[in-house]
Amino acid sequence: KEILLMGFYQPNEPLSRFLASAQQEFKIPIRYLQEYAALGTGGGIYHFRDQILSGGAEAFFVLNADVCSEFPLQEMLEFQQQHGDAHSFVILGTTANRTQALNYGCIVANTDTQEVQHYVEKPSTFVSEIINCGIYLFTPAIFQHIGEVFQRNQQELVLEESSNGWQRAEVIRLEQDIFTALAGSGKLYVYKTDGFWSQIKSAGSAIYASRLYLNQYSKSHPERLAQNKPGGPVIRGNVYIHPTATIDSTAVLGPNVSIGEGVTVGAGVRVRESIVLHGASLHDHTCVLNTIVGWDSTIGRWARVEGTPSDPNPNDPYAKIDSETLFRDGRLTPSITILGCSVTIPAEVVILNSIVLPHKELSRSYKNQIIL
Repeated sequence: KEILLMGFYQPNEPLSRFLASAQQEFKIPIRYLQEYAALGTGGGIYHFRDQILSGGAEAFFVLNADVCSEFPLQEMLEFQQQHGDAHSFVILGTTANRTQALNYGCIVANTDTQEVQHYVEKPSTFVSEIINCGIYLFTPAIFQHIGEVFQRNQQELVLEESSNGWQRAEVIRLEQDIFTALAGSGKLYVYKTDGFWSQIKSAGSAIYASRLYLNQYSKSHPERLAQNKPGGPVIRGNVYIHPTATIDSTAVLGPNVSIGEGVTVGAGVRVRESIVLHGASLHDHTCVLNTIVGWDSTIGRWARVEGTPSDPNPNDPYAKIDSETLFRDGRLTPSITILGCSVTIPAEVVILNSIVLPHKELSRSYKNQIIL
């Protein structure tokens, strides 16, 4: 019925424009609610509980913004109605490998009922292969549980080692403060999905997320993907092309390429495993691999722009994308190449494993650099 975006982020004109266009496209009210301070995953929804419950909501979903998934929301709703009572809560879970599970919230559940019996956020030793996907189904009863933590925090106002100074009573973490306490109480259940799920912790992981969505479209919405047609470009694998883009018939695109609004792709261009955002221009015979090309950027003729993917282990069906740090041993980690908006790459240069900030006009080749 309604979408509420919450965060500590200062709203600005582009965000407002995005919300207005999304409302028109999806025909649903969308609002942004700004926290007066960073309140944590539970503190934010508790602070805005009146807004969430206005209109008499029987239930609501909470989704972290840094994940991509099939979002089986309808299935979670049906699962909640079949399991537990009307006031039970559901976490979306998926299977990770034993090593990577330590980087997530781990869930131990009853194999018959799927009731969560034990919950540990980022454990130091192995607890479970079922991890928290950051997608939850709550009823208004959740606010009673968050409220109890809030009251206790107010009374204690303990000095937290992790923070500089006093911890606000309003800062409440769903994972550590709420789920850990609810586990074993008969109120919390896990719905395990076999569909795709990944976190998006870096700009580079957007390419992996794009691949997952394109693969999903090939099954659920094949009409969204480009097809090989006489007089059209060569399409390999899953490729999305915005209807307003202009693609030369000699270009070769794919697999896993997304071409945005108003993009121009010249003759003999090769694009693979990349996202090209709106207004970008790829001149003749450029080669773009494992790259995000920002809005209104230009890549000159015969230039090669390439990055190094940080994909999960393809031989492990439960492997997740690792949260790569930008630097390792004082050096830039080889990663996806990212061109910010309005970047100009000259003809006949090579840009490899580099991050180029917006509005830069490069004059030569670069390798393993952040260009400020």
